Amino acid sequence: MDDNILKGTTTIGLVCKDGVVLASEQRATMGYLIASKDAQKIYQIDDTVGMTTAGAVGDAQRLVRSISVESSLHRMRTCEPMTVKAMANLLSTVLGSQRMMPFYVQLLLGGVDKTGPCIYSLDALGGRLEERKAVSTGSGSPIAYGILEDRYREGITTDEGADLAVRALHNVMKRDSASGDGIDVIV
Repeated sequence: MDDNILKGTTTIGLVCKDGVVLASEQRATMGYLIASKDAQKIYQIDDTVGMTTAGAVGDAQRLVRSISVESSLHRMRTCEPMTVKAMANLLSTVLGSQRMMPFYVQLLLGGVDKTGPCIYSLDALGGRLEERKAVSTGSGSPIAYGILEDRYREGITTDEGADLAVRALHNVMKRDSASGDGIDVIV
């Protein structure tokens, strides 16, 4: 059954002094089949928050729709944007509530709110970690971490962060067969 699930792979998030950078490659696989060469893995949740997805595409798209709607409803009810932490907590609760039938995803939720730039990583069982520097998800993450940990520094700008994310993804695409076919970056 695992070979029949459409999967997206490597994503990267960087916390920068002037914002966050989210990046991904564009390949989606089903087992050994390259099912798509232009898969969307970065989604805009609201004006200042984005999310990357790695894992089962259908599960990820469902979670993107849910958090986007919740964010819009929160803004309509309170006339205030939902904080990134509140979105991460809500996603964590949804993921944790499905422990017996989990969403097969690894998510990065990042943006800028009244507390400043922040990124949260979320796993399939509802684990939520605030990331203070650089983070990567998916099959190519071990390769990406080699570049990110070597090149990331405190106070990096979003322009420098975008360049670093692209460099890391280029290296991933050389060695991870489930990653490839182009790069998307949002700041």
